[in-house]
Amino acid sequence: MTGPMYHSPVLLRESVDGLEIKKGGVYVDVTFGGGGHSKEILKRLGAEGKLLAFDQDEDALENTIDDTRFTLINENFRFMKQFLKFYGIRKVDGILADFGVSSHQFDKAERGFSTRFEADLDMRMSKRNVLSAYDVVNKYSYDDLRKVFFRYGDLRSANAMAKTVIERREQALIKTTEQLKEVLQRFLPKGREHKVLAQIYQAIRIEVNQELLVIEEFLLQTPDLLDRGGRLSIISYHSLEDRLVKRFIRSGQFEGEPEKDFYGNVEVPFKKLGPLIVPSKEEVANNNRARSAKLRIAERI
Repeated sequence: MTGPMYHSPVLLRESVDGLEIKKGGVYVDVTFGGGGHSKEILKRLGAEGKLLAFDQDEDALENTIDDTRFTLINENFRFMKQFLKFYGIRKVDGILADFGVSSHQFDKAERGFSTRFEADLDMRMSKRNVLSAYDVVNKYSYDDLRKVFFRYGDLRSANAMAKTVIERREQALIKTTEQLKEVLQRFLPKGREHKVLAQIYQAIRIEVNQELLVIEEFLLQTPDLLDRGGRLSIISYHSLEDRLVKRFIRSGQFEGEPEKDFYGNVEVPFKKLGPLIVPSKEEVANNNRARSAKLRIAERI
């Protein structure tokens, strides 16, 4: 049964166009969510084509698609290669990823992702995850907490924020999003409260779900999985994600210069296709979630 859509899929046409769908091809949507991108891929596939999708969020199972060409895997896409092998898939023609938190997760108050609602400190994209926002806020050392705020939230007051959290939790544990907001209230400048609070939430959420590590592990699997000429179509929402994607497409790694062969020729797994794609003004006006989206497309060499 198809449940309610999580959100209007961002850069839908552009991201699926980027895959250059072959009628009989095999494709992977590693961020299924409400199924918007998957449905568009299936529209373009022929009877012999296959689409496998991943989503670690148990809620996404409500949106599964009744189609013999489609398989939904309720797992984190960091395990993509392992599960595709289980399903007898060793090579694919295209992989699509739409990173970030779905509107459904933001809108479901009890998940603790949104600055709009009071909820328990959770922020887990899968309820099977052991680590939660509560653990980060109440159990991390000063140094670890400071690093989370600075690295993942780009917060200039990271040191003072970490110190404030440590001091407050020694008096009483911080259990809800509202309590966390109250603890850090003095760091929320008038007129910019929502922006800074969103940065705080982003930092904690990235740590809870190991989002950047998961993206790295995912990207490292793509050269082996994609057939020559296969496409990678990836939508990112903040600079930390996009930087990883950009560097990997350019050099096949996340740090340093690309490797060279015996003759000094650069060896890279991908060729960048076209310029960076961002949503039109019309799409942003119709779907606020699209405002920071960036789409990069690459081809397996």
